[in-house]
Amino acid sequence: MFRISHQISIPDEEIEFSAIRAQGSGGQNVNKVSSAIHLRFDIRASSLPALCKQRLVRLCDRRITSDGVIVIKAQQYRSQEQNREDALERLRELIEGALQPRKKRIATKPTKASRERRLEGKKRQGETKALRGKVEH
Repeated sequence: MFRISHQISIPDEEIEFSAIRAQGSGGQNVNKVSSAIHLRFDIRASSLPALCKQRLVRLCDRRITSDGVIVIKAQQYRSQEQNREDALERLRELIEGALQPRKKRIATKPTKASRERRLEGKKRQGETKALRGKVEH
């Protein structure tokens, strides 16, 4: 069981790991050892609460495919176990972020000074454009 919070946990069967060869550092082992980890987690087929699933699917995150699968590639460390822990931690952060309630936007009026600055800018732009017209003799 992978715990996200006190109420939410994911069974190990729902998270799929595959080891691949990492890019970058690794010394002589870089071409021999598969130390990077690909984590795949299907949101729709998971046991997460319905609200959490909806929020995750609606996220505009490049790690979430159009099919609703989270794909995380962890290759920061040289050991497979550290990369596995890193991928799980990034999954936890992504799900926790989706669970955070969104702040309501409070509509505000523009200040008097900002309205005046806007109008002044428009006036200056109009004057500039008027100078570009035909010159009459």
